[in-house]
Amino acid sequence: MTDVDLLDPKSKIQNPKSIDSLNPILVLIPVLNEEATIAAVIQSLQSFGLTRIRVVDNGSTDRSVEIARAAGAEVLCEPIPGYGRACWRGLQHLPAEVEWIFFCDGDGSDDLSQLPQLLPLRHQFDFILGNRRATAPGRAAMTSVQNFGNGLATGLIRAGWGYRYEDLGPLRLIRRAALEQIQMRDRGFGWTVEMQVRAVECQLEICELPVGYRRRQGGRSKISGTLSGSVKAGTIILSTLGALFLRRLGRRIAAFFPWKPKSPSF
Repeated sequence: MTDVDLLDPKSKIQNPKSIDSLNPILVLIPVLNEEATIAAVIQSLQSFGLTRIRVVDNGSTDRSVEIARAAGAEVLCEPIPGYGRACWRGLQHLPAEVEWIFFCDGDGSDDLSQLPQLLPLRHQFDFILGNRRATAPGRAAMTSVQNFGNGLATGLIRAGWGYRYEDLGPLRLIRRAALEQIQMRDRGFGWTVEMQVRAVECQLEICELPVGYRRRQGGRSKISGTLSGSVKAGTIILSTLGALFLRRLGRRIAAFFPWKPKSPSF
């Protein structure tokens, strides 16, 4: 794992290409009842030069769709519930010139102020993740359930795949070709953990970047806001990791004991 330390100014990567040519980057934001925050999120992204913004509404009953369109985003609708399903819908029919996908949340919790440091890393890596647990504000803003779940999941990834992640945060930038190589299957809350595990399996160049984080600025969390939601999310993450590990084990067994059907003799 490569970790870039933003707390030391000397460690910031300075690149003349850092914020130029952002047109190949598509921002993808799944939303559900985030009318209070989505406009500010879109405007913040636009202030950093990101203009290809695709919002995927996952069944909002408020004015999220209307507000996102008015703020300048392209809006798609995915009626079937599921974080991964909304993300998958947003990845369909991408313009040919899109080379990168940037995922973030629409609730205002992601601190986008580090985009000038994050975006240049695409010239060196395939997959860049925001690491909320690497900053004091980030750790403080995360609930105890989030901190426990992140620690458990990243620990299991380290045990099962030998790679040390620090966070499973929503803020992430991935090369389009790498995402196609990963071949995402999950359509629920296991989307983020599957992406990170498959990135390791596909031997992508991965980097985690310390980022700030805030309590959600509007609406109510569908996951960490309730005990039942937290238990459900934890169960999904564990089952996703279990399924991924079994698939990996199956591939290893198949490689070790290659089996070919015998041709019939006549």
